[in-house]
Amino acid sequence: MNLSKFSSSQDVYFMMLAIDEAKKGIFTTRPNPAVGCVLVKDGQIIGTGYHPKAGEPHAERFALRAANNQGFDTTGATAYVTLEPCSHTGRTPPCADALIDAKVARVVIASLDTNPKVAGNGVKKLQAAGIEVVTGVCEFEAVQLNRGFLKAMATGMPYVRLKVAGSLDGRTAMASGESKWITGSGAREDVQQLRAKSAAIITGSGTIIADNPALTVRSSRLGIASEQIPMPKIVVVDRSCRLQLGDDYQVCQNANTLLWRDDLASLLATLVHQYQCYDVLVEAGSRLSGAFVAAGLVDELIVYQAPCILGATAQPMFGCQLEQLCDQYRFALHAVDRIDQDIRLIYHKLA
Repeated sequence: MNLSKFSSSQDVYFMMLAIDEAKKGIFTTRPNPAVGCVLVKDGQIIGTGYHPKAGEPHAERFALRAANNQGFDTTGATAYVTLEPCSHTGRTPPCADALIDAKVARVVIASLDTNPKVAGNGVKKLQAAGIEVVTGVCEFEAVQLNRGFLKAMATGMPYVRLKVAGSLDGRTAMASGESKWITGSGAREDVQQLRAKSAAIITGSGTIIADNPALTVRSSRLGIASEQIPMPKIVVVDRSCRLQLGDDYQVCQNANTLLWRDDLASLLATLVHQYQCYDVLVEAGSRLSGAFVAAGLVDELIVYQAPCILGATAQPMFGCQLEQLCDQYRFALHAVDRIDQDIRLIYHKLA
């Protein structure tokens, strides 16, 4: 493919608007990616759209419908799409065909699709129809929306976020297990957003027995009704066989719960291939959190640090043990944000 990567400031402007469209579906689209589209003709926006839910039309078709409903002619227009238009028939017809039928002259794409069913074929189909294609405009911003989908399509493994809340001295609970609450309500509300964009939440049997959490999305501040958000699959790692479905714990009463007693890498592969869970959140105690880190399975580490000290006998963030400094597990600092009196630090896996 001969793809143009040249982009003007106008392309960046309209693509950022398309990314804003895509964000509207960030909590509802899974297992599909979040995608936005903006149609522009003669410098004027004539249609916008986003993909709201699997099984419903994709962003391009919503944008084309909006343009048609307003009486605009899409001939010669430019379509700004955050992800490569699909070229195959799934639950909906190919979006590349819709753009071709609409007689657009140019398609600007932020990110190519790693799904083997697409993977450049959408671009080829558009080019074969004589449409100019530009790629890579605001690619970094677009990829952030669909890290799980893109990784799963490319590797067969999900994007793993591990969340931990701790004190200034790296402690997550008292020796007795008491931990409510170390961080403030703002940090806990932020965790609700992490859950809402996760297809699965992984925890350990020890956490279930100690705290009996529901691990649900229950925030009223996500900008969308919680019943519209697909509830994450709950996975309890229980290699000691301490739990059974039906036990008197909230997650054991949940039909969407999976008890897992095999290795962690197999779990992640199973979540992708059997359950289409591409974004995974680990909310666990120090032992399971440490096991994920030690196995190199964490893509993103999110630390909520409270302004308190819990002391040497309190429980650590991670239960893994190292003998030498050279054995340390390192991450790259990505972002630091203040949430009320707490600090949120986001780290990414080193390339």
